[in-house]
Amino acid sequence: MSITLRKARTIIRKTLEKGREMELKPLSVVVLDAGGHVQAFEREDGAAPGRFAVAHGKAYGAVMLGMAGTAQMARAEQQAYFMAAVNGLYQGQMVPVPGGILVRNARGVVVGAVGVTGDTSDNDAVAGRAGIETAGLFAET
Repeated sequence: MSITLRKARTIIRKTLEKGREMELKPLSVVVLDAGGHVQAFEREDGAAPGRFAVAHGKAYGAVMLGMAGTAQMARAEQQAYFMAAVNGLYQGQMVPVPGGILVRNARGVVVGAVGVTGDTSDNDAVAGRAGIETAGLFAET
């Protein structure tokens, strides 16, 4: 089971709305399915063009490790060698910071991940959580 395109679009729309409500800098949001493949992506006007890679890296690490960005960051601080080795296995695609959000369904099954970037990592995570919860899914930040 994975995130449908319809739910991915809802997550993105509501994440961006929450970002505007919070008066955040322009955001970029990517939604990945349970296999780490891009389901949908949007970059707000004014967001830096390189933000796709950051958003993707946040979400990719979450889904591949089954561990949200906040937990990845804590692990990197405690065991930098481990996270460096794992990131090497994934060709440096992981960005282990908040804003990489693991997405679960009502049964607790991981159905994908969301990556949000553009403001502070903590604010990115707040906006992403709002989008995910609006779509009827559960966010692990």
